[in-house]
Amino acid sequence: MCICFCVNVCVCVLFFCVCLYVCTCMCVCVFVDAAGVGCVSGKRQRQHMSLQRYLHPIRGFCCNQTPPLRPVTPPPGPHRSHSLLDQHYFGQASVMLKKVATWNFDIFLFDRLTDGEALVCMLQHVFHQYGLFELFGLDPLRFLKFLGLLQEAYYTRNPYHTSVHAADVTQAMCCFLQEPKLAQFLTSWDILLGLLGAATHDLSHPGVNQSFLIKNNHYLTLLYQNDSVLENHHSKLGVCILRESGLLAHLPPQDRLCFEERLQSVILATDISRQTDILNRFSAQLKKGGFNMENGEDRHFILQMALKCADICNPCRSGLISKHWSHLVTQEFFQQGDIERAHKQEISPLCDRHSCNMASIQTGFISFLVEPLFTQWDNFCASPLSHTMLDHLRENKSYWSNSTPLSP
Repeated sequence: MCICFCVNVCVCVLFFCVCLYVCTCMCVCVFVDAAGVGCVSGKRQRQHMSLQRYLHPIRGFCCNQTPPLRPVTPPPGPHRSHSLLDQHYFGQASVMLKKVATWNFDIFLFDRLTDGEALVCMLQHVFHQYGLFELFGLDPLRFLKFLGLLQEAYYTRNPYHTSVHAADVTQAMCCFLQEPKLAQFLTSWDILLGLLGAATHDLSHPGVNQSFLIKNNHYLTLLYQNDSVLENHHSKLGVCILRESGLLAHLPPQDRLCFEERLQSVILATDISRQTDILNRFSAQLKKGGFNMENGEDRHFILQMALKCADICNPCRSGLISKHWSHLVTQEFFQQGDIERAHKQEISPLCDRHSCNMASIQTGFISFLVEPLFTQWDNFCASPLSHTMLDHLRENKSYWSNSTPLSP
Protein backbone atom coordinates (compact mmCIF):
# COMPACT_ATOMS: atom_id res chain seq x y z
CA MET A 1 0.00 0.00 0.00
CA CYS A 2 2.88 2.31 0.84
CA ILE A 3 4.40 1.68 -2.58
CA CYS A 4 1.10 2.44 -4.31
CA PHE A 5 0.74 5.63 -2.33
CA CYS A 6 4.24 6.78 -3.35
CA VAL A 7 3.56 5.96 -6.97
CA ASN A 8 0.33 7.98 -6.87
CA VAL A 9 2.13 10.95 -5.33
CA CYS A 10 4.85 10.81 -8.01
CA VAL A 11 2.27 10.66 -10.78
CA CYS A 12 0.42 13.68 -9.34
CA VAL A 13 3.63 15.70 -9.06
CA LEU A 14 4.63 14.80 -12.60
CA PHE A 15 1.19 15.73 -13.90
CA PHE A 16 1.37 19.10 -12.10
CA CYS A 17 4.81 19.84 -13.58
CA VAL A 18 3.62 19.01 -17.10
CA CYS A 19 0.55 21.25 -16.69
CA LEU A 20 2.72 24.10 -15.37
CA TYR A 21 5.10 23.75 -18.31
CA VAL A 22 2.27 23.78 -20.85
CA CYS A 23 0.65 26.84 -19.26
CA THR A 24 3.99 28.64 -19.27
CA CYS A 25 4.51 27.86 -22.93
CA MET A 26 1.06 29.15 -23.80
CA CYS A 27 1.81 32.45 -22.09
CA VAL A 28 4.89 33.21 -24.17
CA CYS A 29 4.07 35.55 -27.03
CA VAL A 30 5.27 35.02 -30.52
CA PHE A 31 8.20 36.78 -32.05
CA VAL A 32 8.70 37.89 -35.62
CA ASP A 33 10.73 35.71 -37.93
CA ALA A 34 11.78 35.95 -41.55
CA ALA A 35 8.72 34.12 -42.81
CA GLY A 36 6.04 36.48 -41.49
CA VAL A 37 4.84 38.76 -38.72
CA GLY A 38 3.80 37.59 -35.30
CA CYS A 39 2.75 40.58 -33.30
CA VAL A 40 3.35 40.79 -29.59
CA SER A 41 0.14 42.00 -28.02
CA GLY A 42 0.78 44.84 -25.60
CA LYS A 43 -2.16 43.69 -23.51
CA ARG A 44 -0.71 40.18 -23.19
CA GLN A 45 2.78 41.48 -22.50
CA ARG A 46 1.61 43.68 -19.65
CA GLN A 47 -0.04 40.67 -18.03
CA HIS A 48 3.20 38.72 -18.15
CA MET A 49 5.52 41.45 -16.95
CA SER A 50 4.18 41.37 -13.41
CA LEU A 51 7.18 43.22 -12.01
CA GLN A 52 6.69 46.05 -14.50
CA ARG A 53 2.92 46.27 -14.61
CA TYR A 54 2.61 49.03 -12.03
CA LEU A 55 5.87 50.83 -12.72
CA HIS A 56 5.61 53.98 -14.81
CA PRO A 57 8.66 54.33 -17.06
CA ILE A 58 9.00 58.04 -16.28
CA ARG A 59 10.21 57.36 -12.76
CA GLY A 60 13.90 57.66 -13.65
CA PHE A 61 17.00 55.95 -14.89
CA CYS A 62 17.43 52.36 -13.78
CA CYS A 63 20.99 51.71 -14.85
CA ASN A 64 21.87 50.09 -11.52
CA GLN A 65 18.78 47.93 -11.37
CA THR A 66 19.81 45.22 -13.80
CA PRO A 67 23.42 44.05 -14.15
CA PRO A 68 24.82 44.19 -17.70
CA LEU A 69 24.68 40.95 -19.63
CA ARG A 70 27.19 39.55 -22.05
CA PRO A 71 26.26 39.81 -25.73
CA VAL A 72 23.92 37.11 -26.94
CA THR A 73 25.69 34.93 -29.47
CA PRO A 74 23.26 34.06 -32.29
CA PRO A 75 23.16 30.38 -33.21
CA PRO A 76 24.58 29.48 -36.62
CA GLY A 77 22.53 28.98 -39.75
CA PRO A 78 21.16 31.33 -42.41
CA HIS A 79 17.51 30.45 -41.70
CA ARG A 80 17.58 31.13 -37.96
CA SER A 81 14.26 32.20 -36.43
CA HIS A 82 13.55 34.25 -33.31
CA SER A 83 10.21 32.60 -32.66
CA LEU A 84 10.11 31.69 -28.98
CA LEU A 85 7.60 28.84 -29.02
CA ASP A 86 4.68 29.49 -31.32
CA GLN A 87 4.17 30.66 -34.89
CA HIS A 88 1.33 33.10 -35.25
CA TYR A 89 0.49 35.08 -38.38
CA PHE A 90 -1.58 38.19 -38.87
CA GLY A 91 -2.02 37.32 -42.54
CA GLN A 92 -2.92 40.66 -44.09
CA ALA A 93 -0.60 42.56 -41.77
CA SER A 94 2.22 40.25 -42.82
CA VAL A 95 1.52 41.04 -46.46
CA MET A 96 1.54 44.76 -45.71
CA LEU A 97 4.90 44.55 -43.96
CA LYS A 98 6.49 43.25 -47.13
CA LYS A 99 5.97 46.79 -48.45
CA VAL A 100 6.86 48.62 -45.27
CA ALA A 101 9.39 50.82 -47.08
CA THR A 102 6.91 52.05 -49.71
CA TRP A 103 5.38 55.51 -49.36
CA ASN A 104 1.75 54.48 -49.95
CA PHE A 105 1.72 52.37 -46.77
CA ASP A 106 -1.63 52.77 -44.96
CA ILE A 107 -0.76 52.95 -41.27
CA PHE A 108 -4.41 53.16 -40.19
CA LEU A 109 -5.29 49.92 -41.94
CA PHE A 110 -2.19 48.30 -40.51
CA ASP A 111 -3.13 49.41 -37.00
CA ARG A 112 -6.59 47.85 -37.39
CA LEU A 113 -5.13 44.61 -38.71
CA THR A 114 -2.76 44.39 -35.74
CA ASP A 115 -5.41 45.23 -33.14
CA GLY A 116 -3.79 48.50 -32.13
CA GLU A 117 -0.25 47.09 -32.09
CA ALA A 118 1.09 48.82 -35.21
CA LEU A 119 4.20 50.22 -33.54
CA VAL A 120 5.10 46.94 -31.84
CA CYS A 121 4.63 44.83 -34.96
CA MET A 122 6.49 47.26 -37.18
CA LEU A 123 9.50 47.48 -34.89
CA GLN A 124 9.70 43.70 -34.64
CA HIS A 125 9.65 43.39 -38.40
CA VAL A 126 12.20 46.07 -39.26
CA PHE A 127 14.61 44.91 -36.54
CA HIS A 128 14.63 41.50 -38.21
CA GLN A 129 14.72 43.01 -41.67
CA TYR A 130 17.90 44.90 -40.86
CA GLY A 131 19.41 42.02 -38.88
CA LEU A 132 19.75 44.15 -35.75
CA PHE A 133 19.34 41.20 -33.40
CA GLU A 134 22.38 39.51 -34.91
CA LEU A 135 24.41 42.70 -35.35
CA PHE A 136 23.98 43.86 -31.75
CA GLY A 137 23.37 40.52 -30.04
CA LEU A 138 19.99 41.70 -28.72
CA ASP A 139 18.16 39.49 -26.24
CA PRO A 140 14.64 38.71 -27.59
CA LEU A 141 13.08 38.71 -24.11
CA ARG A 142 14.55 42.09 -23.28
CA PHE A 143 13.27 43.35 -26.62
CA LEU A 144 9.77 42.17 -25.70
CA LYS A 145 10.08 44.03 -22.42
CA PHE A 146 11.18 47.15 -24.29
CA LEU A 147 8.17 46.91 -26.61
CA GLY A 148 5.79 46.58 -23.68
CA LEU A 149 7.19 49.67 -21.99
CA LEU A 150 7.18 51.55 -25.29
CA GLN A 151 3.53 50.79 -26.01
CA GLU A 152 2.46 51.79 -22.50
CA ALA A 153 4.23 55.15 -22.74
CA TYR A 154 1.98 56.35 -25.58
CA TYR A 155 -1.40 57.61 -24.43
CA THR A 156 -4.47 56.32 -26.23
CA ARG A 157 -6.53 59.29 -25.02
CA ASN A 158 -4.71 61.62 -27.42
CA PRO A 159 -6.34 62.05 -30.84
CA TYR A 160 -3.01 62.55 -32.66
CA HIS A 161 0.06 61.87 -30.52
CA THR A 162 -0.41 58.14 -30.06
CA SER A 163 1.51 54.99 -30.85
CA VAL A 164 -0.08 55.09 -34.33
CA HIS A 165 1.70 58.38 -35.01
CA ALA A 166 4.94 56.83 -33.73
CA ALA A 167 4.39 53.85 -36.04
CA ASP A 168 3.76 56.20 -38.96
CA VAL A 169 6.97 58.12 -38.24
CA THR A 170 8.86 54.82 -37.95
CA GLN A 171 7.47 53.69 -41.30
CA ALA A 172 8.51 57.00 -42.89
CA MET A 173 11.99 56.56 -41.42
CA CYS A 174 12.15 53.11 -43.03
CA CYS A 175 11.52 54.79 -46.37
CA PHE A 176 14.16 57.45 -45.77
CA LEU A 177 16.77 54.89 -44.72
CA GLN A 178 16.34 53.35 -48.20
CA GLU A 179 17.13 56.61 -49.99
CA PRO A 180 20.19 56.13 -52.23
CA LYS A 181 21.98 59.12 -50.69
CA LEU A 182 21.75 57.43 -47.29
CA ALA A 183 21.53 53.68 -47.76
CA GLN A 184 25.04 53.09 -49.05
CA PHE A 185 26.68 54.97 -46.16
CA LEU A 186 24.60 54.20 -43.08
CA THR A 187 26.15 52.01 -40.40
CA SER A 188 24.25 49.57 -38.21
CA TRP A 189 24.43 52.15 -35.41
CA ASP A 190 22.85 54.75 -37.70
CA ILE A 191 20.00 52.40 -38.59
CA LEU A 192 19.39 51.50 -34.95
CA LEU A 193 19.40 55.20 -34.05
CA GLY A 194 17.01 56.14 -36.83
CA LEU A 195 14.47 53.45 -35.96
CA LEU A 196 14.57 53.91 -32.18
CA GLY A 197 14.53 57.69 -32.55
CA ALA A 198 11.35 57.44 -34.64
CA ALA A 199 9.70 54.96 -32.28
CA THR A 200 10.43 56.96 -29.11
CA HIS A 201 10.26 60.55 -30.38
CA ASP A 202 6.86 61.40 -28.80
CA LEU A 203 6.81 59.17 -25.72
CA SER A 204 4.34 60.20 -23.02
CA HIS A 205 3.07 63.15 -25.06
CA PRO A 206 0.38 64.88 -22.95
CA GLY A 207 -1.67 66.02 -25.96
CA VAL A 208 -0.98 69.72 -25.31
CA ASN A 209 1.82 72.01 -26.46
CA GLN A 210 4.67 73.64 -24.59
CA SER A 211 2.94 76.99 -24.11
CA PHE A 212 0.08 75.23 -22.32
CA LEU A 213 2.52 73.52 -19.95
CA ILE A 214 4.34 76.78 -19.24
CA LYS A 215 1.28 78.86 -18.40
CA ASN A 216 -0.02 76.08 -16.14
CA ASN A 217 3.32 75.76 -14.30
CA HIS A 218 3.67 72.10 -15.19
CA TYR A 219 6.55 70.35 -13.42
CA LEU A 220 8.20 69.49 -16.76
CA THR A 221 8.68 73.20 -17.51
CA LEU A 222 10.58 73.60 -14.24
CA LEU A 223 12.58 70.46 -14.88
CA TYR A 224 13.69 71.57 -18.35
CA GLN A 225 13.69 75.34 -17.77
CA ASN A 226 11.12 76.01 -20.52
CA ASP A 227 13.60 74.79 -23.15
CA SER A 228 12.24 72.19 -25.60
CA VAL A 229 10.16 70.86 -22.73
CA LEU A 230 8.30 68.11 -24.59
CA GLU A 231 11.26 67.01 -26.69
CA ASN A 232 13.48 66.78 -23.62
CA HIS A 233 10.78 64.77 -21.90
CA HIS A 234 10.41 62.36 -24.84
CA SER A 235 14.15 61.86 -25.23
CA LYS A 236 14.87 61.31 -21.55
CA LEU A 237 11.99 58.86 -21.28
CA GLY A 238 13.32 57.01 -24.32
CA VAL A 239 16.62 56.54 -22.52
CA CYS A 240 14.75 55.46 -19.37
CA ILE A 241 12.91 52.74 -21.28
CA LEU A 242 16.10 51.51 -22.91
CA ARG A 243 17.77 51.23 -19.51
CA GLU A 244 14.78 49.75 -17.72
CA SER A 245 14.34 47.07 -20.36
CA GLY A 246 18.08 46.39 -20.43
CA LEU A 247 17.91 46.17 -24.23
CA LEU A 248 21.42 47.56 -24.69
CA ALA A 249 22.78 46.69 -21.24
CA HIS A 250 25.18 44.10 -22.65
CA LEU A 251 26.99 46.64 -24.84
CA PRO A 252 30.20 48.38 -23.72
CA PRO A 253 29.29 51.32 -21.43
CA GLN A 254 31.01 53.87 -23.66
CA ASP A 255 29.07 52.73 -26.74
CA ARG A 256 25.81 52.65 -24.82
CA LEU A 257 26.23 56.15 -23.39
CA CYS A 258 27.22 57.54 -26.78
CA PHE A 259 24.12 56.01 -28.34
CA GLU A 260 21.88 57.46 -25.63
CA GLU A 261 23.31 60.94 -26.22
CA ARG A 262 22.72 60.66 -29.96
CA LEU A 263 19.19 59.37 -29.39
CA GLN A 264 18.40 62.45 -27.33
CA SER A 265 20.01 64.65 -29.97
CA VAL A 266 17.87 63.39 -32.87
CA ILE A 267 14.68 63.71 -30.82
CA LEU A 268 15.53 67.25 -29.71
CA ALA A 269 15.86 68.19 -33.39
CA THR A 270 12.12 67.58 -33.83
CA ASP A 271 11.37 70.74 -31.80
CA ILE A 272 9.59 73.03 -34.27
CA SER A 273 11.13 76.10 -32.62
CA ARG A 274 14.56 74.87 -33.78
CA GLN A 275 13.54 74.34 -37.38
CA THR A 276 14.72 77.68 -38.75
CA ASP A 277 18.22 77.25 -37.34
CA ILE A 278 18.46 73.64 -38.54
CA LEU A 279 17.18 74.49 -42.02
CA ASN A 280 19.59 77.41 -42.37
CA ARG A 281 22.47 75.17 -41.40
CA PHE A 282 21.30 72.43 -43.76
CA SER A 283 20.86 74.84 -46.68
CA ALA A 284 24.24 76.44 -46.08
CA GLN A 285 25.94 73.04 -46.11
CA LEU A 286 24.26 72.11 -49.39
CA LYS A 287 25.50 75.33 -50.97
CA LYS A 288 29.02 74.54 -49.83
CA GLY A 289 28.98 71.28 -51.76
CA GLY A 290 26.85 68.95 -49.68
CA PHE A 291 27.62 66.44 -46.96
CA ASN A 292 30.42 63.96 -46.52
CA MET A 293 28.38 60.85 -45.73
CA GLU A 294 31.50 59.00 -44.62
CA ASN A 295 31.73 61.48 -41.74
CA GLY A 296 29.81 60.42 -38.64
CA GLU A 297 28.72 63.95 -37.69
CA ASP A 298 27.34 64.61 -41.16
CA ARG A 299 25.39 61.35 -41.09
CA HIS A 300 24.02 62.27 -37.69
CA PHE A 301 22.81 65.62 -39.00
CA ILE A 302 21.10 63.86 -41.91
CA LEU A 303 19.37 61.52 -39.44
CA GLN A 304 18.16 64.58 -37.52
CA MET A 305 16.71 65.97 -40.74
CA ALA A 306 15.20 62.60 -41.62
CA LEU A 307 13.41 62.39 -38.27
CA LYS A 308 12.18 65.97 -38.60
CA CYS A 309 10.75 65.11 -42.02
CA ALA A 310 9.21 61.86 -40.79
CA ASP A 311 7.61 63.66 -37.84
CA ILE A 312 5.63 66.15 -39.96
CA CYS A 313 5.30 64.19 -43.19
CA ASN A 314 1.49 63.90 -43.02
CA PRO A 315 0.88 66.55 -45.73
CA CYS A 316 3.24 64.57 -47.98
CA ARG A 317 1.06 61.46 -47.82
CA SER A 318 -1.63 60.64 -50.36
CA GLY A 319 -4.91 62.51 -50.09
CA LEU A 320 -7.13 60.29 -47.89
CA ILE A 321 -4.39 59.36 -45.42
CA SER A 322 -3.19 62.95 -45.20
CA LYS A 323 -6.72 64.26 -44.58
CA HIS A 324 -7.28 61.74 -41.80
CA TRP A 325 -4.13 62.94 -40.04
CA SER A 326 -5.31 66.53 -40.50
CA HIS A 327 -8.58 65.72 -38.74
CA LEU A 328 -6.75 64.09 -35.83
CA VAL A 329 -4.24 66.87 -35.22
CA THR A 330 -6.95 69.54 -35.46
CA GLN A 331 -9.04 67.59 -32.99
CA GLU A 332 -6.11 67.58 -30.56
CA PHE A 333 -5.60 71.34 -31.01
CA PHE A 334 -9.26 72.03 -30.31
CA GLN A 335 -9.23 69.67 -27.35
CA GLN A 336 -6.50 71.80 -25.78
CA GLY A 337 -8.50 74.94 -26.52
CA ASP A 338 -11.55 73.47 -24.83
CA ILE A 339 -9.51 72.83 -21.67
CA GLU A 340 -8.19 76.39 -21.72
CA ARG A 341 -11.70 77.78 -22.21
CA ALA A 342 -13.05 75.68 -19.35
CA HIS A 343 -10.37 77.09 -17.04
CA LYS A 344 -10.91 80.65 -18.32
CA GLN A 345 -7.41 80.85 -19.76
CA GLU A 346 -6.31 82.57 -22.94
CA ILE A 347 -6.80 80.10 -25.78
CA SER A 348 -3.58 79.19 -27.58
CA PRO A 349 -3.18 79.96 -31.30
CA LEU A 350 -4.85 77.40 -33.61
CA CYS A 351 -6.72 75.87 -30.64
CA ASP A 352 -10.00 77.82 -30.69
CA ARG A 353 -12.64 75.77 -32.47
CA HIS A 354 -14.89 78.85 -32.68
CA SER A 355 -12.45 81.04 -34.59
CA CYS A 356 -10.15 78.55 -36.37
CA ASN A 357 -10.85 75.94 -39.01
CA MET A 358 -8.99 72.92 -40.24
CA ALA A 359 -8.41 74.28 -43.74
CA SER A 360 -6.68 77.46 -42.58
CA ILE A 361 -4.64 75.55 -39.99
CA GLN A 362 -3.41 73.06 -42.58
CA THR A 363 -2.69 75.72 -45.19
CA GLY A 364 -0.51 77.65 -42.75
CA PHE A 365 1.18 74.51 -41.45
CA ILE A 366 2.10 73.35 -44.93
CA SER A 367 3.21 76.77 -46.18
CA PHE A 368 5.39 77.82 -43.25
CA LEU A 369 6.74 74.55 -41.85
CA VAL A 370 6.33 71.52 -44.08
CA GLU A 371 7.04 72.93 -47.54
CA PRO A 372 10.35 74.66 -46.65
CA LEU A 373 11.57 71.50 -44.89
CA PHE A 374 10.71 69.07 -47.67
CA THR A 375 11.98 71.41 -50.36
CA GLN A 376 15.42 71.28 -48.75
CA TRP A 377 15.12 67.53 -48.24
CA ASP A 378 14.36 67.13 -51.94
CA ASN A 379 17.38 69.29 -52.78
CA PHE A 380 19.50 66.81 -50.86
CA CYS A 381 17.91 63.50 -51.89
CA ALA A 382 16.74 64.38 -55.41
CA SER A 383 15.09 60.96 -55.56
CA PRO A 384 11.79 59.60 -56.90
CA LEU A 385 10.51 59.42 -53.31
CA SER A 386 11.38 63.02 -52.46
CA HIS A 387 9.73 64.17 -55.71
CA THR A 388 6.62 62.12 -54.91
CA MET A 389 6.38 63.63 -51.44
CA LEU A 390 6.55 67.14 -52.86
CA ASP A 391 3.86 66.29 -55.41
CA HIS A 392 1.53 65.08 -52.65
CA LEU A 393 2.36 68.16 -50.60
CA ARG A 394 1.38 70.51 -53.42
CA GLU A 395 -1.85 68.61 -54.04
CA ASN A 396 -2.81 68.75 -50.37
CA LYS A 397 -1.85 72.39 -50.09
CA SER A 398 -4.04 73.20 -53.08
CA TYR A 399 -6.92 71.23 -51.58
CA TRP A 400 -6.79 73.04 -48.25
CA SER A 401 -6.20 76.45 -49.84
CA ASN A 402 -9.31 76.05 -51.98
CA SER A 403 -11.24 74.85 -48.93
CA THR A 404 -10.37 77.84 -46.75
CA PRO A 405 -13.47 79.91 -45.93
CA LEU A 406 -13.35 83.64 -46.67
CA SER A 407 -13.85 84.34 -42.96
CA PRO A 408 -13.23 82.22 -39.85
